[in-house]
Amino acid sequence: MESVEEFLAYAINLELEAAIRYGLLADAMESCGNREVAELFRRLADYSRLHLADARARGGFREIPKMKPGDFVWPGLESPETAAIWAADPAIGREQALEIALAAETAGFEYYKHVLDATSDPEVKTLAREFVAEEQAHVAELKKWIVANKVGQKPTVNR
Repeated sequence: MESVEEFLAYAINLELEAAIRYGLLADAMESCGNREVAELFRRLADYSRLHLADARARGGFREIPKMKPGDFVWPGLESPETAAIWAADPAIGREQALEIALAAETAGFEYYKHVLDATSDPEVKTLAREFVAEEQAHVAELKKWIVANKVGQKPTVNR
């Protein structure tokens, strides 16, 4: 990835897809009465929306390429931070939901880290470094939530 505009197009799509998927999972959990997991997925959707807003704001005056979903080249079938759709299972527990979220956030971190390591553009490197730090914080927070869940505590939310 060799332009800031391309990086931002990818970041916007990645964060939008993550926010949509977490929102859908939260809705599915609410509809089946699994409020605790719905709340977790809502928080993660909020995090993705914040990161999306940041990516859009950074676009500012730039001409961000208009790309269709099929134009994006991702490491897997979907954008990296899109949580597994099987998380919509009504019987999913908090522990499973946390593991699914951790896998999605870890994939987002790894994606941005790959961009950071692979680009030669100094502006892209600067942006990628910031996005890596943000995703790294999400991964660390989810790991804390997993530990708290194992000892029967509710996680505290950091923004």
